[in-house]
Amino acid sequence: MPAPASPEPARGEPVESVPPTAGNANIARHLALMAAARPSAPALKIPRGRTAAGAIDYLTLSFAELDAEVGAWCARLTAAGINRGDRTLVMVRQGLPLIASVFALFRLGAVPVVIDPGMGRKNFLACVARSKPRALVGIPLAQITSHLFRTAFASVQVRVRAPGSTTARLPPSKIENPKSKIVNSAATDLAAVLFTSGSTGAPKGVCYKHGMFEAQVQLIRDTYRITPGEIDLPMLPIFALFNPALGMTTIVPEIDPSRPAEVDPAKIVQAILQENVTNSFGSPTLWAKISDHCLAQKITLPSLRRVLSAGAPVPATLWKNSGVFLSRGQLHSPYGATEALPLATISAGEVDSTSVRGACVGRPLPGITVKIIAVSDAPLATFAEVRELPAGQIGEIIVQGPVVTQTYDALPEATAAAKIRDGARLWHRMGDCGYFDPAGRLWFCGRKAERVETAAGPLFTEPCEQVFRAHPQVTRCALIGLGESGRQQPALVIEACPKNAAAGQAFARELRSLALSQPHTAAISRFYFHPKFPVDVRHNAKIHRLTLARWAVTAKFYEVPAA
Repeated sequence: MPAPASPEPARGEPVESVPPTAGNANIARHLALMAAARPSAPALKIPRGRTAAGAIDYLTLSFAELDAEVGAWCARLTAAGINRGDRTLVMVRQGLPLIASVFALFRLGAVPVVIDPGMGRKNFLACVARSKPRALVGIPLAQITSHLFRTAFASVQVRVRAPGSTTARLPPSKIENPKSKIVNSAATDLAAVLFTSGSTGAPKGVCYKHGMFEAQVQLIRDTYRITPGEIDLPMLPIFALFNPALGMTTIVPEIDPSRPAEVDPAKIVQAILQENVTNSFGSPTLWAKISDHCLAQKITLPSLRRVLSAGAPVPATLWKNSGVFLSRGQLHSPYGATEALPLATISAGEVDSTSVRGACVGRPLPGITVKIIAVSDAPLATFAEVRELPAGQIGEIIVQGPVVTQTYDALPEATAAAKIRDGARLWHRMGDCGYFDPAGRLWFCGRKAERVETAAGPLFTEPCEQVFRAHPQVTRCALIGLGESGRQQPALVIEACPKNAAAGQAFARELRSLALSQPHTAAISRFYFHPKFPVDVRHNAKIHRLTLARWAVTAKFYEVPAA
């Protein structure tokens, strides 16, 4: 649903893909620097139970102790035969084992390969086989898995056993000098392989370089004004890896990374209040649960300066309610993806929660260039093949800057489909659709692969779903397309279970009335009800709309034509 066109707004100046870094660009050096500057400051707290009074009991490590633990891991990995450049699959518990083992691999110049544990066995094994790790650092179950599925793990030559506990420390006798030399890495050296969530396709490995991590740290620090000494509770384990560079204490949350939706919000709130947490990252789904708990119990979280919520658009109710439970802080939503993060950001004070034009994600951050181009499902080899669109017109979002990754791992076709060569620069196609408004703000309209191509033109998920989320009984809904692209019939799936057919028909009539209230949803007259949406494991927020479209082929629906 395009907004009125206007002259093209300024969107940042192009910069080099990887910023020049003097000396050693190894991201592991930040922990050693923090251990030297603030040796006794707490670096990491891992829950290990409750005290007699009911408080959370934490194992606490200072920056010096965490640095020493990384040194112990370096000794263990070196003794096992892991060398510089070795791809190493990391299958350990969140908390101390994850942070210490990954930083040890960085320090040695090895390349950690980190795959989400909940993406499903088939996807997981495919990711392992494609990434071809030489080494495996894993808990006992991971070691067993590597032997059971030998084909996927065929490249593994070295196996290092990791403790099965989130608080387990290596024996003191193994600890080497924590000031041992960190491998000198260039900004362009491969640092890690991280995987996408696979919300609109198979998960893909993303190649991160040390310079890209460095650029991310600087951009996050500057954008959100994070200062050393702050306390962070990251509800996505991989985000804890930024904290040593930011000088923040990491509070490991009581959450199962493979089942984040099952989190007990009371435990998260207790940790925030007890530890005076100042910063937290989590998906809109998780923060909606925490918000509901705080409002129901009349709890505020005064220590929080900021909450960062991403992975899907933040719903209007969460934006609104954040002003109640964040009594001295603010909710922010950074925009980006595994391939490029952060790119833009918006805060609660800037949001128009009544809009049905998409989700505003703010203005591009310094050094980030964003353009809107005509939607295409074909590869675009060079920028000469691109047709840039004016402000107000919905198209495909492409980005360029120092936090933008350049390749997928061992997937040349996926790389070709997602990257556009522009002389010495490289643009990344986000796979998202959106537009710029006259003020230069970027709006997200949905995933390109999930747009519905009707005979009258394309419909985009976010602007359409916003119309129906205004219904008090709709929490989650999904726009889907039925039939052949170009002649698809739009339909809506609601996460709900009407008690009978009459209730379902009445609900559908109310939804049809909402559809007719906006020109871009007026053609939606078919409604489905689904008990529990398929969503991504990482954020529990990205709806698998293409899966719902396949389900709808044989599912019951309610058709409500215009009166």
